[in-house]
Amino acid sequence: MKLAQFDAVGLPLAFYDSEINADTLPEDAVEITNDQWQELINNQGQRRFQDGEVVEYQPPKLALTGADVDRERDRRIDAGFVFDGVLFQSDEGSRENIAGAKSAATDALALDASSGDFGWQRLLDPDASETFKWIATDNSLHPMDAQTVVRFGYAAMAHKQDMIFKARALKTMDPIPADYATNDAYWV
Repeated sequence: MKLAQFDAVGLPLAFYDSEINADTLPEDAVEITNDQWQELINNQGQRRFQDGEVVEYQPPKLALTGADVDRERDRRIDAGFVFDGVLFQSDEGSRENIAGAKSAATDALALDASSGDFGWQRLLDPDASETFKWIATDNSLHPMDAQTVVRFGYAAMAHKQDMIFKARALKTMDPIPADYATNDAYWV
């Protein structure tokens, strides 16, 4: 026979040979069979002792936190958004570029850029290309007039804002659903 000492959930803390002087053994040491001793030794952290049997150990799942939801929110913000049926990038750099283009388009509108004029940026810089284009996630090029670029900028802002509010709703749930990151229903 062998002896073992276990923590509150049944994970082994220490193993003892039964030939050790009984005075040196902890009071809470429990007798286990040689087979149980071998299984616990071979599978440390994966087996526990419960009700006289060696069983698989499943660590307790930690409660989800707002920080978990924030990480998923940020991932979804950066994952892109659909504008006029096309998926565009929306990582931090892309959002910065979109905001800059929207600002320039707003200036061009103040200078009377007309609808359908894809060369609107020449109102701001005579050396600019004849057609303003934005690259989609699939690398396709999409000409945009100034009015479209302004709508595009607002769509990028709305995408980010929507993810922030969806994350806020998740963080108020008690508990936060375990499938918060995989179930798109929380994010649409």
